[in-house]
Amino acid sequence: MEPACVGASQETVIAVERAAPEPAIDQETIERSPVHAGTLGRVAPYVAAARPLQWTKNLLLFAGLVFAEEYGELESWVDAVTIFAAYCAASSAAYLVNDVVDVDRDRAHPTKASRPVAAGAISPRSALVTAAILLAVAFALTLALGLPSAGLLVVFVALQAGYSLALKAIVIVDVLAISGLFVIRAAAGALAIDVQLSPWLVLCSGLLALFLALAKRRAELAAPAPASWAARPVLRGYSLPLLDQLITVVTASTISAYSLYTFTATETSAMMLTVPFVVFALFRYLQLVHAPTEHAEEPEKTLTTDRPLLATIASWAAAAIAILALD
Repeated sequence: MEPACVGASQETVIAVERAAPEPAIDQETIERSPVHAGTLGRVAPYVAAARPLQWTKNLLLFAGLVFAEEYGELESWVDAVTIFAAYCAASSAAYLVNDVVDVDRDRAHPTKASRPVAAGAISPRSALVTAAILLAVAFALTLALGLPSAGLLVVFVALQAGYSLALKAIVIVDVLAISGLFVIRAAAGALAIDVQLSPWLVLCSGLLALFLALAKRRAELAAPAPASWAARPVLRGYSLPLLDQLITVVTASTISAYSLYTFTATETSAMMLTVPFVVFALFRYLQLVHAPTEHAEEPEKTLTTDRPLLATIASWAAAAIAILALD
């Protein structure tokens, strides 16, 4: 039998070990650990910073392919996918640069603070190097399609840079710049597959982008003021009544422009059957903006998570392709 004092000593040691705090592990040790050093651990923050959900905006690059009825041509698909990849790379590069520029403001925002650059998962230097690599890839892809495509990408990148550095701080100009970026996407998609750019495509894509940008500003302005205004000072120049009036005008203009397109731009008037899909999609989005959800400030998440919107967009696409194919 062990002496009582030995048993007591062992119990004391166990109690001390349980009470003692776990040794601190500094960030450098974590980064050197096998788990953290794995490919997934290193790449994940960069994937998040690239914002792949935002690539849904670049689907507009396929509009020329659809409305020019080139979707049966393999070569056109190859060119369309190439230009899509190029603009995804360029867009991600712009987001990385924007996150570096806005790092201090993002840290004051309840959701943007989790972005990799703001959270410290990616250093500003690494973000800028990654942006430079992505831009190089984007230009290489557009050069493969010809100098005009590369030149249009220069305009896109310049406008993105202007937005990130200055234009986003100017009331009204900020949303017009966003609209301009969408128009460039539409033009780039048509240029890549060598089809004539329809003025209706330019008008409708520009108005739709303006609608989404204004709706986003409204959702941001309706959020708690300190968080929203700290991350986007331009909101101080807006008001809810002003945004509601602007959204009303742009919504009506978008529906009118698309309706006129369906009546006059095709040989058959059957395209007018797709107008209800557009009207419902716009109204549904406005409903979500006026009854804010957790994604109200992020259109790309709303567009990819709201089932009625997804079903409407899919139905519109199917109907448009079928009508154009039978035209």
